[in-house]
Amino acid sequence: MRKLAIPAGVGILFASYFFGSEVLGNKLPQPTAAQAREALPLMSLPANASPESQLTEVFARIEQNQLDLALQQAQTLTERYPNFRLGQLVKGDLLLARVQPISTFGNATNAPQDKLADLRAEALARLNAYRSKPPANMVPSYLLQMQPEQKFAVVVDAERSRLYLYENATGAPKLVSDYYITQGKLGFDKAREGDKKTPIGVYQVVGNLPREKIGDFYGSGAWPLNYPNDYDRRMGRNGHGIWLHGVPSDTYSRPPRASDGCVVLSNPDLDAISTHLQIGLTPVIIAQNVEWVSQDEWQLERKAMLGAFESWRLDWESRDGDRYAGHYSHKFSADGADYAAWTNQKRAVNAAKNWISISADKLTMFRYPGKDDMVVVTFRQDYKSNNLNNTMMKRQYWQKEDGRWKIIYEGAA
Repeated sequence: MRKLAIPAGVGILFASYFFGSEVLGNKLPQPTAAQAREALPLMSLPANASPESQLTEVFARIEQNQLDLALQQAQTLTERYPNFRLGQLVKGDLLLARVQPISTFGNATNAPQDKLADLRAEALARLNAYRSKPPANMVPSYLLQMQPEQKFAVVVDAERSRLYLYENATGAPKLVSDYYITQGKLGFDKAREGDKKTPIGVYQVVGNLPREKIGDFYGSGAWPLNYPNDYDRRMGRNGHGIWLHGVPSDTYSRPPRASDGCVVLSNPDLDAISTHLQIGLTPVIIAQNVEWVSQDEWQLERKAMLGAFESWRLDWESRDGDRYAGHYSHKFSADGADYAAWTNQKRAVNAAKNWISISADKLTMFRYPGKDDMVVVTFRQDYKSNNLNNTMMKRQYWQKEDGRWKIIYEGAA
């Protein structure tokens, strides 16, 4: 192969462009220059390597100024995935470098500038995620407790255009893989119908729509989420049709902000996570920026929340109206009754009982993203008393007030 006719230092120019001030902000610690170089091994990729892994290898070669090898990898990538437009653009830059110096990412001067801007944004999102992976000893703060039937959980970092798939490893979250995603055109924190934003909150997969039912636009299929959830409705948010879905068959991926509010993956990535999604069980937590905590911090938070829940259960069994009411926020309301009316009614009911027994299983606890100290608790409640037996799925929203966890919402799940 003919050597690329480029001036010395172009690899450094690429590295400066990709990993300098234009990289999207995030809350993870940034590597030093020495660590960054060390974090870019010259990999020997397997034949079934993902397109993103192959693209990452292209950029690794570029940063090491091994542009002949970068072009070889780019050619392999585009042969395997001809509709991966970002890969085609990088390959074009490397081919252009054979005949003239290249000074910026995306040298296709005859291409529409808005399309080039989209591809640059996608490149930066993918590279930023690669360069700042969460440390192995840290987990998302949201996954406090998963019940045994929930095999996996999905955590989305909207600002970083990243989706993380976690396995339920006997109650503790274990990272399986992560994927590039597209979010709403106008960002996140959806509030109303048609605002083209992706919601922030704790949701779950509630269905599966195959390609043949919804058309090619949604790619391999769609997994609807339960937006708006109880808290969204309490806050007056509306809208519908928030899905995890794929892309049209002639497209590999879309820019970071290109959906009407859905979370969009490439079809191969959607296929990969679809084998792990469970209707009615898999939690999908969408955050503006994922907050990462150490295993020790996670354990402490989990223990505190489990303790608050157990205290609530025991105080209900005690039939002591004041102790039971003390677990509820003065902001609490239910069935049209405010805190005072609701707790007075509960005191009367409990006092009339000879005994009460409360048990709970299928317990999940998820910290709510974007809201300081709020946790969504869902469980199967088995209520028994001297004159009533009842089993139901229940959901509570707990919020910390003056250093103590209080229930602000409670209802059927």
